[in-house]
Amino acid sequence: MQARRTAIAASSGRALRPTPALRHATILGGFRSNSSSASNDAPRPQSKSSNAALAFTVGSLLSGALGYYIATQSGGITDAGRSRASAELNSQYGSPEDFKAAIAELRTLFPDEDAVTTDAEDLEEHGFSENDYHPGSKPSVVVYPTSTDDVVKIVKTAVKYKMPVIPYSGATSLEGHFRAPSVGGICVDMSKMDRIIEIHEADSDVVCQPGIRWMDLNETLKKQGIPLFFPLDPAPGATIGGMLSTGCSGTNAVRYGTAKAEWFLNATVVLPSGEVIKTRRRARKSSAGFDTTKLFIGAEGTLGIVTEVTLRLAPLLPTNVAVVQFPDVRKAAGAVSEIVNSGVGIQCVELCDEQFMKATNIYGMSSRKWPEKDSLFFKFQGPTPRALQETADIVKKIAQKHGGTGFALAKSDQEATNLWMDRKNALYSSLALIPGARGWSTDVCVPPSRLPDLVYGTKEDLEAHGIVYTIVGHVGDGNFHALLLFSNDEELEKARAAVGRMVHRAIALDGTCTGEHGVGIGKRDYLYEELGEGTVELMKTIKKAIDPLNLFNPGKLYPDRPQSEDTKKAKLVPHA
Repeated sequence: MQARRTAIAASSGRALRPTPALRHATILGGFRSNSSSASNDAPRPQSKSSNAALAFTVGSLLSGALGYYIATQSGGITDAGRSRASAELNSQYGSPEDFKAAIAELRTLFPDEDAVTTDAEDLEEHGFSENDYHPGSKPSVVVYPTSTDDVVKIVKTAVKYKMPVIPYSGATSLEGHFRAPSVGGICVDMSKMDRIIEIHEADSDVVCQPGIRWMDLNETLKKQGIPLFFPLDPAPGATIGGMLSTGCSGTNAVRYGTAKAEWFLNATVVLPSGEVIKTRRRARKSSAGFDTTKLFIGAEGTLGIVTEVTLRLAPLLPTNVAVVQFPDVRKAAGAVSEIVNSGVGIQCVELCDEQFMKATNIYGMSSRKWPEKDSLFFKFQGPTPRALQETADIVKKIAQKHGGTGFALAKSDQEATNLWMDRKNALYSSLALIPGARGWSTDVCVPPSRLPDLVYGTKEDLEAHGIVYTIVGHVGDGNFHALLLFSNDEELEKARAAVGRMVHRAIALDGTCTGEHGVGIGKRDYLYEELGEGTVELMKTIKKAIDPLNLFNPGKLYPDRPQSEDTKKAKLVPHA
């Protein structure tokens, strides 16, 4: 089949910014596009200055790594396990006068009146969110690039005046990813970089800019009759840039994995030096050197701004949906383990606790009245109706073996859509438990077999502290989300403390502080406990080599040195 190569705009055009209620998933990042649709066919030629800057960066990384190795081998490790080769991230910002000069220069570089704004309302919108309750400030200025060259101009201006740079994508972050530091900074809003540049149907990939939403991308493929889709599915409003930068996933993760799998084939990146690199070519696989694409996945905009990306696509197969109730979470998790290991075609399997099912009934938008029990929502996948039915039969049999009852299989596409919508309405349904309340959404992840322990421990804790909550989990990969409701500042602080205990509980079960929301501000203080000081210091060494002025999204991801003696001594000890 001849490759379909098309330069097109997203099917819905410039989509409206999501309402605050929709902003509850993922964020950040940035990407790019050359003016020519052929820009992705080969790496962008680099100037001598570009090569020199890249050589300096690589040299710094190698020096840091060598120093780390020497320090380790020679016993040059502090009692806290910190390498002498690494150092804290020391920000070097300009003065208020420098920032004013930077803004004036940006207005000269981008004369279009809509390209640069210091409007108070715009700054507030780009600095704060109704989705999270983390500290931070608003930016000094917002700039809307439309190309990689625009991003280069912004970054070089920022470096010249030592002004922080905060990438801004879908604004769906839950962990404060696009908060500015207290001094302010340049918010780089990628929303105008939302084009699909090329579709290669025969190769099952697509080249696009970072500002496009994953839902709009998939809708465009559908409208063009292309039987492929991008399977990572965080909440509505999330864009490709933010999804890459936070290492996101979604309900499809049990089948397709996360952003840290092979879904991002390459990326074009503007480094903190203002130089442009491309991480690799478009081949499906490569063993040529480091996988530098992954250096930027999950880096949360702290190492560079991605301006263009090649995404791998998957076949779009028929699906169906079923729901089944269980006596408790442990029996539901046991059923999922057996079902997943059976090898049947499961695209999604979601745990919704009894509180969530109660909230769904109160919300009143469901097509049916649900038993208020711990439930599993399945999405089956298969090439034919017969394959889907065979999968449903196997799942029903295994579920019944583990105490499952009320197995409900959709009898039409519309019924399947309605059933699955009950799961996707998690935020709105949960808020119905307390009219007028707000919610703190968080996620943690553990090995799937440990999920029941985590869920039960969390439930006991929340109920002991009088916190109203719902739990929804991607049970197939041990990831669950809790929405903690609060109505005043006192309840907000109770929720904040409960999230901390939830994280410690997950880490104690060999888990992580975040399965898919990213670290940002909200989870960074847990990294020493989770990863060990040596790993965190290695991350800082990489950051310092690439961004020595600490201008790119400062205050996110990298924790300050821990104060607690117990945490100082934290090391990730391999199992025997």
